[in-house]
Amino acid sequence: MNKLLALGLLLVTEAVAAGPADSPAYPASTREPLVETIHGTPVSDPWRWLEGDVRTQPRVAAWVAAQNVATDAYLATLPKREAIRARLTELYDYERISLPIERGQRRFYRRNSGLQNQSVLELSEGDLTRILIDPNAWAKDGADALAEWSPSPDGKTIAYAVQTGGSDWRVIKTLDVDTGKENADLLDWVKFTDIAWNADSSGFYYSRHPETPEGKSLTAAVFDHSVWFHRLGTPQSADRLVLATPENRGYYNGTQSEADGHWLVLRSSTGSEDRYELRALDTSRPDATVITLDPARTDDWIFAGAQGDTLYFVTNKNAPRYRLVAFDKVGNGGSLTPRTVVAEGADRMTGASIIGDWLLVAALKDARTEVSRYRLDGTPAGKVPLPGLGTAAGFEAAAGARTAFFAFTSYNAPTTIYNYNADTNSAVATYQPKVAFNPADYVVEQRFFTSKDGTKVPMFVSHRKDLDLSKGAPTLMYGYGGFNINILPAFQIDALAWMEMGGIYAEVTLRGGGEYGTAWHEAGRKLAKQNVFDDFIAGGEYLIASGLTPKGGLAIQGGSNGGLLVGAVINQRPDLFAAGLPAVGVMDMLRFPLFTEGRTWTDDYGDPEDPVQFKNLYGYSPYHNIKAGKPYPAILVTTADTDDRVVPGHSFKYAAALQAATIGPKPHLIRIETRAGHGSGKPTDKAVAEITDLWSFAGYWTGLTR
Repeated sequence: MNKLLALGLLLVTEAVAAGPADSPAYPASTREPLVETIHGTPVSDPWRWLEGDVRTQPRVAAWVAAQNVATDAYLATLPKREAIRARLTELYDYERISLPIERGQRRFYRRNSGLQNQSVLELSEGDLTRILIDPNAWAKDGADALAEWSPSPDGKTIAYAVQTGGSDWRVIKTLDVDTGKENADLLDWVKFTDIAWNADSSGFYYSRHPETPEGKSLTAAVFDHSVWFHRLGTPQSADRLVLATPENRGYYNGTQSEADGHWLVLRSSTGSEDRYELRALDTSRPDATVITLDPARTDDWIFAGAQGDTLYFVTNKNAPRYRLVAFDKVGNGGSLTPRTVVAEGADRMTGASIIGDWLLVAALKDARTEVSRYRLDGTPAGKVPLPGLGTAAGFEAAAGARTAFFAFTSYNAPTTIYNYNADTNSAVATYQPKVAFNPADYVVEQRFFTSKDGTKVPMFVSHRKDLDLSKGAPTLMYGYGGFNINILPAFQIDALAWMEMGGIYAEVTLRGGGEYGTAWHEAGRKLAKQNVFDDFIAGGEYLIASGLTPKGGLAIQGGSNGGLLVGAVINQRPDLFAAGLPAVGVMDMLRFPLFTEGRTWTDDYGDPEDPVQFKNLYGYSPYHNIKAGKPYPAILVTTADTDDRVVPGHSFKYAAALQAATIGPKPHLIRIETRAGHGSGKPTDKAVAEITDLWSFAGYWTGLTR
């Protein structure tokens, strides 16, 4: 039987019974009379006690348990839930691999056979394929994951990071590739790191924090991020400090390197803003010292590779839509003024790579990828052929190679791996997944609408080709809009499931992102943040006005900064939406700098210590602006108990405030995952369970599954 038809029959025939209650009973959330005066304004914060660490605060843990019981009971009443779960399980059950990394004759990649909780790391060499690292054996619940990993230039050693229960903290270990045995190397206190090998494969560079008396807290702010060199076979106590910024304790210091490990690039920033101090180190010379290329921390620098002592970067220095530049003779008396190799164009340049004698430059044309080919001197040599409207990534070649792998994906196209030949400018698919649906049954288009201030904003709209749009269809609209992050077309099993059920999936290219360059980002940050909310609201209005979405049929979703987005626009236009799904959101805009990495977000949000920024932040903070007396849409907040990026206290306080407010009879619930963090490393079974609940909830309240 056709899988699409099978799902339709399940949704039609599954018993609905009495259906869910509109007004569930909420657990008690003790309200405390806490009011602070900030810049002359009295600010109430009655649920501050929910900021406590769930692992160490019994009162918070009890609240979490009670909320989960109430939410689980409500979700169990939703119709079609088991059909959705069954179909999601089928859709997830396909083999998928990551972009391969080649070192000599060895090819390394991650592979998931389908329903494995965690992908394994495999080696392919000639006719031999074997598993090197299987994180599925690390924890009974599958919540410990393989995070960052990197093979040495000689392909003999893998350095890899272990992520426990979704936390951002890491432990780095190493593996002997020939024997498959773990070495004695063990590096702790690691967070927000790359693993960059040196030229002779004797060791690697990584980033860490100092050991602190507070331990690896889920809530405490952390400082003094620094870069270290670890030599294989030595204890961490013997590691050499490469770069620290004690004069700027809040900086994050990261690394990038080439495949052969010759040049190490070091970038220092506040962490959330793409404005870096730029340095480089020649790792092939024992006597080499760190060279400062740009000390200003005013611009973005993306390492593209090196040819000898010439280093290439994509940067927005004097180019809001970015350009490709080169520093010549680095370390050998060359100029520290970069020369332009490929000038700024009409589209936002996102990166570049060197393959043989060619430069490949990626750019976003209305938020979809285009890749152009150039000679090393910048002479144009045509476009790289791509399969369609979507996102391409990769093109990272091994030293001396003339070919490289890249991945292509779109909303209706699962990630396919291609082998690209730079000399012939041609690509061949080397891995195409076999999926439980026909991509040709779906359509992806890009539309444009007008925001409140007249700005044209793009939106990707995807749905089944056979969907009858004469009366519109329940729609899930997703957005992010911040931190210069590009939200690009990509295959997502959850979005595919929503479309397969008969819904429309829409993704808005909001200001605050970097899809159109620096000006697009600036138009959605700090005092201009309201533009992001206006764009998202205008996108919802467009979907309804165009007839794509019926009134009462629009659900919205966003995570992290996108969770803030969902919370803010619901407060501003509760009448527009049928359901809201804010995930791991920044919901208290006055206290976010106090926890873990929150201080770094002031670059994008502004600092509540500043009176002008405070007024702006307080004006849209989701927690502080719930409008009593107005009927709100159904809301299912999601977070995780060990999220140490956006601490779960944000979502806890927001949910408590929703449940206490007089905002209508629709449910306002919170789902709190255990042994999970901000999203990375989440095991497959937890992902299936969460999406099942989200789609059951949003589907019911938009009319998709009633």
